[in-house]
Amino acid sequence: MSRRYAILALDRFATDAKTAHGVMRYGSDDVVAVIDPSSAGRSAREVLPYLESDAPIVADVAEALEYGPTALLIGTAPKGGGLPQQWRGAVLDAIRARLEIVSGLHEVLGSDPEFRAAAQAARTTIWDVREPPEVPLFSGDVYAIDAPVLLTVGNECAVGKMTVSLELVRAAKAAGRRARFVPTGQTGVLVAGWGISVDRVIADFAAGAAEQLVLYAASEGADLIVVEGQGAINHPAYAAVTLALMTGCAPDALVLVADPQRLQIDQYPTPTLPYAEAIAVHEQLLATVKPARVIGIALNTHGMSDAAARAEIERARAQTRLPVDDLVRFGPEPFYAAIAPALVKGRPRRAGAPA
Repeated sequence: MSRRYAILALDRFATDAKTAHGVMRYGSDDVVAVIDPSSAGRSAREVLPYLESDAPIVADVAEALEYGPTALLIGTAPKGGGLPQQWRGAVLDAIRARLEIVSGLHEVLGSDPEFRAAAQAARTTIWDVREPPEVPLFSGDVYAIDAPVLLTVGNECAVGKMTVSLELVRAAKAAGRRARFVPTGQTGVLVAGWGISVDRVIADFAAGAAEQLVLYAASEGADLIVVEGQGAINHPAYAAVTLALMTGCAPDALVLVADPQRLQIDQYPTPTLPYAEAIAVHEQLLATVKPARVIGIALNTHGMSDAAARAEIERARAQTRLPVDDLVRFGPEPFYAAIAPALVKGRPRRAGAPA
């Protein structure tokens, strides 16, 4: 189903609208307007040039309607996943205008009595992207697929794991592979049009959800499967979803996505892991189930000068002896070419076999 989005990002488009940015940069649906009064009168390209979007930024839903949207997308997913109270009026205005409401929030808007009643009256729908389907427990069937599986892992949340995954798929396709992106978060689902937000799946079934996503991609004929990572393995709140993906998708290789400017995890005192320690932790954990190596590091150098970015890339290369690059700043093709020889199938650890 093709949509024409008006994106709701009140006073947050430039700074805290990860969902909006991902859909605008990588999605196939049209974005016809962005609703953000703090930047109204400008275009998205003027505010964030890398998005390469000329969508106008307007002050409210009424202005956005002039551009013919069919859906309102909630453009941010704040910590805790709730809808900001001051956004409720805009959502109700969009419902009354018979727009579909598309939300990646943890809060289920379709269960909100006011929104549900308004949608029924307007004969429109609410799509809560994060609501998961029923999934089975992990079965181990994923071990038998032929395509190598690459998982992106991070030194923190929101460092670009989805972006790196999509850029690697793009580069792999350009090199002639039938690569497939596996979305595991709300923005990835919106970009790809399918997938499961694994962070909403009951803990015992999260690995099974990851397995089902990989099995689906394999059934579609992929010869390389790139799984979007979530969280960070030492994140006090989100490590569980990271581990579920590591075991459930049974990766054959990992790419570490890191923001070198992040020194601690979110608001916690927990430090981000240095490159070598992050590599060791991920590899040691997987060695107990299905061994996989970190085969490269994708840096997020946003906000750094080109000179500083190149210096950090060289420092990481020297420390780890791995391919290192910023795939957005410098393009994904050289990095993909460097890691491609390491994208080979591995086997799970078997009882009785030597470690």
